[in-house]
Amino acid sequence: MGEDPVLVEMEDGVAHITLNRPERLNAFNAPMHVALMDALNAADDDQSIRAVVLTGSGRGFCAGQDLGDRDPADGAPDLGATLDATFNPLVRKIRRMNIPVLCAVNGVAAGAGANVALACDIVIAARSAKFIQAFSRIGLVPDCGGTWTITHLIGEARAKAIMLTGEPVAAEQAQSWGMIWKVVDDDQLAAKARTMARSLARGATVGLGLTKRLVQAAASNTLDDQLDMERDLQREAGKTSDYAEGVTAFMEKRPAQFTGKR
Repeated sequence: MGEDPVLVEMEDGVAHITLNRPERLNAFNAPMHVALMDALNAADDDQSIRAVVLTGSGRGFCAGQDLGDRDPADGAPDLGATLDATFNPLVRKIRRMNIPVLCAVNGVAAGAGANVALACDIVIAARSAKFIQAFSRIGLVPDCGGTWTITHLIGEARAKAIMLTGEPVAAEQAQSWGMIWKVVDDDQLAAKARTMARSLARGATVGLGLTKRLVQAAASNTLDDQLDMERDLQREAGKTSDYAEGVTAFMEKRPAQFTGKR
């Protein structure tokens, strides 16, 4: 543990990606950024991988950026350049992947760690998990898309309050607000994530990827735009082998055997 900043396990069509700097609460440094992007790109390029699980090792999910990586006493850093080079491409990658990305938050998710988690398609959290917008405590603004994602998920009033105060949001509160999907007991998190990811990977994953695109576009589309986009992507989904298999299986009263191929 601790040698590789990111661990990857491929199983049953699922890429299990684990942030692996437990001694630093899985805080991001340069090697972790590179390793995580490599893992996501590999999963995206591998036709046998049809879902991703992202989690953390040890007692927390991710503490955000490793503040020990830079010292303001050495001169004011260009944090905008850091975002352009690391966190922003990471969030865009997660959002643009054509397969479901499930995040299993196994403890504290703070700062950029919280916002990377919330950028994923489905978020489940251990009952002991907390989401913290820690930026105000060090004089920064929330990043990694947090001001967009959280505001869309829970509304302006709650988003402002947790970002301005830095007050932790417990997992059950996050579920109640609609910030995340589900809370499970700590000892059930890993098993629940694996079961859900396997189920997603066995599904009609082309259709799932198109659905992901539609839901993400809905935040900025007009109704007319969304209707047109649904038409276009439904046309695309209707040409897949998974659609043909789904209808055939329904008519034959048997479980569908989806392949995830167009």
